[in-house]
Amino acid sequence: MKPIFTLCVVACLLSPIATQAGEIAYTVRATELKAKPFADAATLRSLAEHGKVEIITRQASWMQVKSDGTTGWVKMLSLRLGNGDAPIKSGDSGLGALFNVAATGNSGSTVTTGVRGLSEENLKNARPNPQALETMNGYAVSKEAASGFAKAGKLKSQQIDYLPPSGKGGN
Repeated sequence: MKPIFTLCVVACLLSPIATQAGEIAYTVRATELKAKPFADAATLRSLAEHGKVEIITRQASWMQVKSDGTTGWVKMLSLRLGNGDAPIKSGDSGLGALFNVAATGNSGSTVTTGVRGLSEENLKNARPNPQALETMNGYAVSKEAASGFAKAGKLKSQQIDYLPPSGKGGN
């Protein structure tokens, strides 16, 4: 396996992004509440920045939420889980909530931050999550499909070599 893919698999297996129904989130910017989880779906209404919503479920990069009695869909990166009174860093896109591997107190809610925050002990005691792996495998596409996507977007191929080993117990 290639190192970057391995890191992604480890991150997903150790800390899948799971939200509980009824969990509270806040909008990180003014955003549209959509009727369906698609960018071109009908807009039900606008949600103000720092608006409180209740998460119902998640589908791909969309969250189904309820706000003031209206249920609809919002892009996941438009939401921040946790305390709405906490200060928002300039340029916060909501990624901090998605990639932060730290438990938030005794509430039981967890947010994720990638492999960087994992200790050696966390890695040694890791438990596989077959459902997360199955989800990741569902994102795979054929070389032809990827090439077609790149061609449609007028993207050009670029070769990037792996970084040399750091010499600190690495490969």
